[in-house]
Amino acid sequence: MGTRQVSRTAVIAASPEQLFELLADPAKHPLIDGSGTVRASREGGPDRLSLGARFGMEMKMGASYRIQNTVVEFEENRLIAWRHFMGHRWRWLLKPLDGGKTEVTETFDWSTAKSPLAIRLAGFPKKNAQGIEQTLERLTGMFPG
Repeated sequence: MGTRQVSRTAVIAASPEQLFELLADPAKHPLIDGSGTVRASREGGPDRLSLGARFGMEMKMGASYRIQNTVVEFEENRLIAWRHFMGHRWRWLLKPLDGGKTEVTETFDWSTAKSPLAIRLAGFPKKNAQGIEQTLERLTGMFPG
């Protein structure tokens, strides 16, 4: 990974199709979020994400706020990524494995951010790495195999 990306990978005892259904449904994001910041999907957005879809989320990091995202990468059951209005991305890559398992890689990519210096100074790479690890632990717990 590049110097402006943080990724973690885990093997989950679920198919890529099962995992993608969670990722493509913004209403499910609070269930898997390990950072504790994602509260709910905002009304009026799509029920299922697709390339170019815009969706809003209710968030809380200290104070409550709302965020708007746009899906910028999409390959059914394999890859989904959305861009925050400040340009950074959250990317999920799903690689099928034998036995109905999936290698899941979540990436916080701020190489496309409008203000990468602010992201670094605020400590988001380290915080987001911890959140990603906790998200992958949640997913593992949801599909114990």
